[in-house]
Formats: sequence, structure tokens, C-alpha cells
Amino acid sequence: MSDSVFARPSALADVTTHYCPGCTHGIIHRMVAEVIDELGVADRTVGIAPVGCAVLAYNYFNTDFQEASHGRAPAVATGAKRARPDLIVFTYQGDGDLASIGAAEIVHCANRGEKVTVVFANNAIYGMTGGQMAPTTMPGQVATTCPLGRDVEHSGQPLRVAEMLSTLRTPAFIARAAVHTPLAAVNAKEMLRRAFRYQVEDTCFSMVEILSTCPTNWGIPPGESTDWVEKNMVPYYPLGVFKTPGGDDRAPLPRTP
Repeated sequence: MSDSVFARPSALADVTTHYCPGCTHGIIHRMVAEVIDELGVADRTVGIAPVGCAVLAYNYFNTDFQEASHGRAPAVATGAKRARPDLIVFTYQGDGDLASIGAAEIVHCANRGEKVTVVFANNAIYGMTGGQMAPTTMPGQVATTCPLGRDVEHSGQPLRVAEMLSTLRTPAFIARAAVHTPLAAVNAKEMLRRAFRYQVEDTCFSMVEILSTCPTNWGIPPGESTDWVEKNMVPYYPLGVFKTPGGDDRAPLPRTP
């Protein structure tokens, strides 16, 4: 019997990532890989990576992957799933990708009830392209395109994607998690497992929005970035399950210390 209690998931490639120090994309990647392993679906899983910080996601998963144009991952996922319903198809998207140029794609994918899984990393800013304001940038938050902070009178309020999609009549699983603390990460993995299981069971569309950090573009140290998520993002982007198919009551509730 092995003495190992913590090891790299088989679905996660043994490579060094390009993500900045303190970025939590790596944590989310690992949890997705663990869920794929635990469900035993790696051999029929296809990931869709769009433009953004996760553009190189295909380097980090030992599953098939396909690249999509900026914002178009849900459309590519739709094509793959309709052509091969036996596949487990997931997109991995940032907020600049999914909530801005890809806003129409994600809304209509969810509204059609495509049986794919969307992993949505929300770090409230454009990461790869230099820290511009995103649809999810917080009020007053500084970005390269709003150096004085987001002015909601000019740019509107940050977009709450989970709440928006949960208003659609189509059955779906919609949740929001975070990974800024160990407890939050435990809850996030429970939601990801639930989302992928719904696809394995051929039940419904699923999306898990995950609050992530971007110390580089936020201009603060990694340790402070986790505090920033708790103080600024969680109150505006509350964690929890927003929608379940048919009122399914299996949804995990966020744990509290």
C-alpha cells in the first residue's frame, strides 16, 4: 500500500505552469482534474480553451483539448457535444472571455440547455492582455482602462453571471464558489463534482463560477489578494448554488467556520 496521501491527479499533466505567482488558476485546474479522475471519465473528456490566461490549458490536462476563438468556447463545446454525445465536454473560461465578448455565447448555450460543463474563473479583470476593466471589475477597482477606478455611472455595475443565467427557464445547475481559503476550495470542488456528474448523468447544462485572484494585475501581493477576494468580491458575488434542475435538493451548501 502506498504511503502517499496527496498526489498529482492523473488527469493533470506533470508540467510547470505559466501562471503568475499567487494566481489561483492552478488550484482550479487541479480540482477539475481530480473530479475527472474520480468520475473515471478522462478517456472521453474534451476540454475547450478560449483566449485569455487559460489559453494554454491544453498543456495542463491529460485529456483531449480544442482551442476556441475569443468568447466562443460554449459554441465549440456545443458542436463537440452534439456530434459526440458520449463525450464529457467542458469549457474553461475567464471573465473577460465569458462575460464580455462571449456573453451571448454563454447565455444561448445555457438557454438551449446544452449538456456541457462550464468552469468560469472570475478574477474581476482582464489578466492576459494587461489588466483592463472587465465586465466583472468591482466598483472603484483600478484597471489600466479605468485608472481612477470603475465608475458605475459610466460603465454600469459588475455583471453577475451566475444570477443572470439562473433566471433562464431551462433546467440547469448554476453555482458560485471561490478558492481564496482552504474551506472555500473544498466547497468549490464539491460544486465542480456536482456539475460534471450532471453531465455524466446526461441531465443538464452546468456552470460553476469560481472567484479567483490576479495579484499581478490587481497590483497587490498574493497574500493580500486572498483577503481582497473576501473583502470586496464575496459580498457582491455571494457564494452558493443558484439553480438546480427540477429543484434537485442535492446541492452542497457553503460551509462556514
